[in-house]
Amino acid sequence: MKREQMIEKVKAQMPERRWLHTQGVMDTAILLAKRFGEDPVRAELAAILHDVAKYWPTGRMEEMIRDKNLPSELLLYDKELWHAPVGAWVAEHEYGVTDTDVLNAIRYHTSGRREMSKLEKIVCLADYMEPGRDFPGVNIIRELSEQHLEQALLAGFNSTITFLLEKGKRIFPLTIEARNALLESNNTITGG
Repeated sequence: MKREQMIEKVKAQMPERRWLHTQGVMDTAILLAKRFGEDPVRAELAAILHDVAKYWPTGRMEEMIRDKNLPSELLLYDKELWHAPVGAWVAEHEYGVTDTDVLNAIRYHTSGRREMSKLEKIVCLADYMEPGRDFPGVNIIRELSEQHLEQALLAGFNSTITFLLEKGKRIFPLTIEARNALLESNNTITGG
């Protein structure tokens, strides 16, 4: 599927404000890819599709998780996580994406995971800090991203975990694992 066709199809599935967010993620992913030595075309592709299932009805996403053998433990956690693995399935089966790294960038953009690729980190971080985002600490994440991909992403995960703790919500294990892996990596780099 051509880029323009993909954009039109994705745009039709979401409200205008979410499309503006998607455009912000696309622009930010390209910028981060260039900054940190990743392919900007692949980063943009993952960004275009990262929220493709975001506005699907909850029942439809739940059905996809069950019927397509996606990780069933997702159903035990916040519904905000569901659109990412569903979106990766849709990207592969309905949009023809075959690049495993792009599919994983879509799949893990809400949760992260241990051993994230550079592309996965870039798309996840772009989703956190695109220009339309406004939450406590986002400017620190943006400042960190000027020099340090992993430290900026770590700040993003810290922000998510703090938010979930304050709301009394469960934290998806992959997010904790992603944060811990970044801490371990950071300690190796800094000697901490």
